[in-house]
Amino acid sequence: MDRIRHVALSSVTLPLDVPISDAKVLTGRQKPMTEIAFLFAEIATEDGHSGTGFSYSKRAGGPAQYAHAKEVGENLIGQDPSDIGKVYESLLWAGASVGRSGVATQALAAIDVALWDLKAKRAGLPLAKLLGAYRDSVRTYNTSGGFLHAPIEEVKARATQSLAGGIGGIKIKVGQPDMKEDLRRLAAVREHIGDDVPLMVDANQQWDRPSALRFGRAVEDLGLVWIEEPLDAYDAEGHAQLAAALDTPIATGEMLSSVAEHVRLIEARAADIIQPDAPRVGGITPFLRLATLADHAGLQLAPHFAMEIHLHLAAAYPREPWVEHFEWLNPLFNERLETRDGRMIVPDRPGLGFTLSEQCRKWTVDSVAFGRA
Repeated sequence: MDRIRHVALSSVTLPLDVPISDAKVLTGRQKPMTEIAFLFAEIATEDGHSGTGFSYSKRAGGPAQYAHAKEVGENLIGQDPSDIGKVYESLLWAGASVGRSGVATQALAAIDVALWDLKAKRAGLPLAKLLGAYRDSVRTYNTSGGFLHAPIEEVKARATQSLAGGIGGIKIKVGQPDMKEDLRRLAAVREHIGDDVPLMVDANQQWDRPSALRFGRAVEDLGLVWIEEPLDAYDAEGHAQLAAALDTPIATGEMLSSVAEHVRLIEARAADIIQPDAPRVGGITPFLRLATLADHAGLQLAPHFAMEIHLHLAAAYPREPWVEHFEWLNPLFNERLETRDGRMIVPDRPGLGFTLSEQCRKWTVDSVAFGRA
């Protein structure tokens, strides 16, 4: 029986090349995003096995994740890394007073992902294979080229670049104060990429119910794959009304921070496509519970962000999913994911298939270690 002997936690700040703006910025609710905070967990065992995982936060919350992980991390020492569910529960109880959602479990996500990475590496398998893959590649779409700070000609150029690089679909941001401008940009992209390329839009929660319905009806003939987050993330009833009223599928879920919050979406039939984020819901362990519920409800899956983790989870989902392509995290890792013929290829490397780069180490702003190195 192996035991955890060493745990290292690192707070890393990734600077973005340009400030990023979606509809939340244009409606005055947020400032442009200039960096992303990461929590990395590196776990080593007595028998010489190791695993690496991460969680993240945009704009706020990164230091809080790191602080909570630092408080409960020592409880890992001496535990059997194979017993991931048991380990997870022990960390939940160590931090029970702060609850089981949000920062409290996002801090545990990095540790949970590291344990799954370790388990797959020890088995000599990619994580998708350990979980039981249904496919060796997953449909992929690009988001990073479609933000609202970019002029429409740049969005079109980035779409061309993405498609030439083997990515299958294009998503652009909408939800501006002037809906006519959204419709103009969307029509320009559809004309540019043609009718056969999968196209999605994301409003980042910026519409009320009448506006969302009006937009949905206006774009029915564009053949969108989905309309994402048209309403407040917690408005399950409103999303359900839209899903029932429109032919275009509704996608949502990325901002929810627990399985319980997603259950409400599922029970309300509030989405055709569910978009959980493993780091946000607390890691791979809760994500797998959620995926079982989503499949039982007949939902499509399109996990949010963190393709380095979600590619494996999507490959193990029974229904054909989508994975979101963001190149933002590339500087953190030595390896790259391959896209070809509209799909993202599951790497044959054991575990998640990534090692931390020297640049990632240089961006570390704080770190702590427990146990024996």
